[in-house]
Amino acid sequence: MNFPNQRLMTFLTFSGNAEKAMNYYCQVFGAKIESIIYFEDSELGDVGKVMNGVMDFDGTKLLFMDMAVQYPVPAHSWASSLLLSYTDEASFDAAFSAISSDGNVMMGPEAVGNIRKCCWVTDKYDVTWQLMWA
Repeated sequence: MNFPNQRLMTFLTFSGNAEKAMNYYCQVFGAKIESIIYFEDSELGDVGKVMNGVMDFDGTKLLFMDMAVQYPVPAHSWASSLLLSYTDEASFDAAFSAISSDGNVMMGPEAVGNIRKCCWVTDKYDVTWQLMWA
């Protein structure tokens, strides 16, 4: 796997549904899957699940992985969230509508200070996002 040339990266770990989450984020946020390497027979994970996946969010990379069934994955927590900014209201509204339909809206969308709209949503994969249109 070629690790991105990015000094600090977010690495999200899932319990067997990393690829589904990656595809979902392509639909919702317009991100692109850059690469996926799957566990094979001789690996330390479940065959066919994501060993390493890289997504590109307009130049910022996120890494994904599925843990083997015998290693329980701690739940994602809203204590850590991914902030995604938008330059236009229509894109913000579309992303909020998509991610909130199967998720849990914790705040917003609403104006806060000089931010026109922001929200805090935990998606159907329990990853927390802050969307912002400034």
